[in-house]
Amino acid sequence: MKEKTQRNGLQTVVVREFEAADKPEIQRIFSEGLMEMVADTAFRGLRHHPESLLLYGAVTVACFAITMCWWMIGLLPIVVLCGRYFCSRRVIHGYLEQAMSRDMGDMEGFYKKFPDSCLWVAVLDNKVVGVVAALGRQKSGVVELHRMSVERTCRRCGVGVALGQKVLEFAVTHGYSSVVLGTTAYMPAAHKLYQRLGFRCVGVTNGYVTPGARRSLMEKVFFRVCHHHYSLNVQNGKIASCGQH
Repeated sequence: MKEKTQRNGLQTVVVREFEAADKPEIQRIFSEGLMEMVADTAFRGLRHHPESLLLYGAVTVACFAITMCWWMIGLLPIVVLCGRYFCSRRVIHGYLEQAMSRDMGDMEGFYKKFPDSCLWVAVLDNKVVGVVAALGRQKSGVVELHRMSVERTCRRCGVGVALGQKVLEFAVTHGYSSVVLGTTAYMPAAHKLYQRLGFRCVGVTNGYVTPGARRSLMEKVFFRVCHHHYSLNVQNGKIASCGQH
């Protein structure tokens, strides 16, 4: 079993291929990391969608014009935020269920069946604290960095960087030309990590349809995210050294 070790002060992050015994911890870390995105997309994401703010403002003005009730001005923002939280939770939970019914529920069958896919865990102080996967596409020469998640209490300890570099090494070793990833996260730390690894944003899809979404009218009104597309060319076989995360 190949391992990658990265030292961070007195702490040592070891990245290795997952084992069957890791499955409960992997699922917990992945689930908790995904559910963190509920508040992220519901609240932090709102300022990235001026069209939604315009819609909510227009509805507030229309309701006030019809009812002439000042309390409506204070009530509607609360209703909007609650609606966004509810829809965000439902969509992300649907995405989690879909992931658990596929690769995250059958890691052995999904990631050990083919040589162009792999799943790794990061171990810190003998505890699994992070996970990442690589999905290779031989025809296009691209590897997708997939399922990246790090234990909340272990962030900024070099775990994310060590996991990301493992995927880059996998791509170089197997002769792929580039590594790509997509994220709907609005948290600056997530984007800084990918940029630190050498990725650059090559496009943004506004109004991205998240897997597991029901595409109901309520979700269209209260759930809207941007999907950021990142890419890194590894054709020259060089991997830059990175800071901590």
